[in-house]
Parts: sequence; structure tokens; C-alpha cells
Amino acid sequence: MTEQNGNDHWRQVAFRYCPKCGAAALTFVGRKLVRCDACGFELYFNAVAAVAALIVDAQGRLLITVRGKEPKQGTWDLPGGFVDPGETVEEGLRREVLEELGLEITSLRYLASYPNVYEYLGVRYTTVDLGFACEVDDPGQARPREEAIEAVLFKRPEEIDIGRFGFASAGRLVQRCLGRDSEA
Repeated sequence: MTEQNGNDHWRQVAFRYCPKCGAAALTFVGRKLVRCDACGFELYFNAVAAVAALIVDAQGRLLITVRGKEPKQGTWDLPGGFVDPGETVEEGLRREVLEELGLEITSLRYLASYPNVYEYLGVRYTTVDLGFACEVDDPGQARPREEAIEAVLFKRPEEIDIGRFGFASAGRLVQRCLGRDSEA
């Protein structure tokens, strides 16, 4: 594969052959397009949508999860995940929170979005992480329901160490939620 613009992101592409014709004739065009010189196939690398829930309990504590597996195992995170094809971001968020914690979101409000890079098994996925302030009936009922979550924590604002979040985008969403950023 020929790299035309020196963008380091392209060095992380996990394939060398055209997915349509199998030729080793891939060329990078700009920042996000790969074209096969043999058959004309084009593949655009666009950001993937991911969602995060910011849930605060009646005592004003933020629900934080501890990642149970890679990437970033053992670091703090927010409940959420990737939006599936055919879902709205709201549907994806509701599904992820139910799958991960057993909680049903009763209301949600868009908060902010931040870019992120999610590296998994040597592939770098560019994402846009959309954060929502969410309400659930009883946050205290949250329990890890997947191996992806090691633990559920509730932290008062003064107990939150942004540096413990494995992904900068999650940390920025928390800062935004707590009114600690310049965009608030």
C-alpha cells in the first residue's frame, strides 16, 4: 500500500490487499480514502459513532465503570459503547447501558462529543464519542453484567481524578458534565 500524505494513522491499517479484487495495489488518497489501482474499489475511513452515559445518583455522585478487559483494562470509563448499524445514537446508548449495567434510561440529554482513537487488537478505530446526561430510576441497582466491566463506582465530584479515565474523550465528557472545562 502506498502512503501519499505521511499521515501516521494510515500506518495502522490492518490490510494490504484490496477487499474486492485481492490486488496489492492500494493507494492512499488524502486523509481517509484508500483506492485500489487495479479495480477502482474505494474505501473511506470515517469516524465510528460511540456513546457514553453520564449518570448521577440522588447524592450527586457520578456512576463510573472500571474496564474489565483491554483496551485500557483497569482504568475508569463511562457506560456506553459503539452504536450498531441501523441504530440511532439514543437507541445504542439505551441498549449499551442495559447490557452493561442492567439499567433502563428514563431520559437523556445530549451533552457534548469528542474525537477518540480506540485501538483494539492492533487496529486503530477513529471514533466520535457522544456523551449524554442520563437519568435512570435507581442508579444504585447498577451491576456489571458483562466481562467488559470489572466494577461500578459512584464518585462525588471532588473524588473524581480525570487522569484515571483510560480514554481522554471520557475524561473530557466528565469535565464537561462537572462544569470543569472551558466549553461548559
